[in-house]
Amino acid sequence: MAKSVSLTQNDPIQGRVVRNTGSAYVVKSEDGVEYPCKIKGNFRIKGIRTTNPVAVGDLVQIVKATDDAYYIKSIIPRKNYIIRRASNLSKESHILAANIDQAILVASIFNPETPTTFIDRFLSTSEAYSIPAILVLNKADLWTKEIYDYANDLKKIYENIGYSVLFTSAIDNTGIQQLNSITKDKISLLAGNSGVGKSSLINALVPGIKLRTGDVSDSHHTGTHTTTFSEMIPLPQGGDIIDIPGVKGFGMIEYQPSEVGHYFPEIFKKSKECKYGDCRHLGEPGCAIEEAVENGEISPSRFASYLSIMEEVCGDKGADKYRKPF
Repeated sequence: MAKSVSLTQNDPIQGRVVRNTGSAYVVKSEDGVEYPCKIKGNFRIKGIRTTNPVAVGDLVQIVKATDDAYYIKSIIPRKNYIIRRASNLSKESHILAANIDQAILVASIFNPETPTTFIDRFLSTSEAYSIPAILVLNKADLWTKEIYDYANDLKKIYENIGYSVLFTSAIDNTGIQQLNSITKDKISLLAGNSGVGKSSLINALVPGIKLRTGDVSDSHHTGTHTTTFSEMIPLPQGGDIIDIPGVKGFGMIEYQPSEVGHYFPEIFKKSKECKYGDCRHLGEPGCAIEEAVENGEISPSRFASYLSIMEEVCGDKGADKYRKPF
């Protein structure tokens, strides 16, 4: 039988969670001291069903317990957080980070290729939680002219919507100065698939940190996991990067079908021209979105991503029967 641990009544220490290994946490106090911490087994956040009730970036109060270990007693209300479905088979969510100023998605055109559906799911989730998002297309040193042209096409699509897009490479320092500038004095989540080069970019931003980087599989063109836990890394110029393990998929959670279009800025803007105010852009008559896709005003890949999310959040409510190739 497990030994019961009681939290003592000593004055709590306030700090920020800067590392989460899954079973343990590191909390940095306001005076810069780092405390290894645990949570009690029944620790939960009311109203959020997650695999990780505490996330990197959380402001917390910790106390010393009767076993002389430090425990997270409570979480100070979050300014924001960003979340995804924990797995395809789970209805639970996973909080990627909390109390952040911006979310930076690192993607690559090939070796490995980041699907546009993944990009759009990440961006729409950032929109849903009112977190500014930036798209970084990495490994620019490897691009052929054909790939560069494709990258420019993607850049135009997302910049026309309103997102900032950077081309980067840690090998030849492409875009590193820009990345330094946009992360200065901010808390930034850095996310992406395995193998897109997040660790290499952090190594370029933080000289001397020497994060481990991994090779990309020649046969499957997928990256190997090098980041195994979430960690907040201070930046020399001020600010912090929250580095998280590579994300394989981005399942949606907490979405209602009527809200999905709100998280695609160009769809939300154009939807005001639909014949019906409650149009879901799934084959209804007078849909301005389908017309905009057909005449090139809205990217077909963006609309395909919208449809994939609608199918997921509608479940068995029939969204799939409306799917329409473009």
